[in-house]
Amino acid sequence: MGSVINLNRYRKQKLAAERERRANEKRVRFGIPKSQRDKSAAERALEARRLDGLKRDEHAAERDE
Repeated sequence: MGSVINLNRYRKQKLAAERERRANEKRVRFGIPKSQRDKSAAERALEARRLDGLKRDEHAAERDE
């Protein structure tokens, strides 16, 4: 006689395995490599510093008037 299995547990394990498989496929498909993430973060920081340097001083505009 075969071993008794819990069908709910089997169903949940099968569903979890399918979700994990799909998640792995999406990670490969849509994931951004760490080197590219680091590069874009550095570019954003550089752009933010550049824009901060171009900001007008609010108090200087009031003094000129």
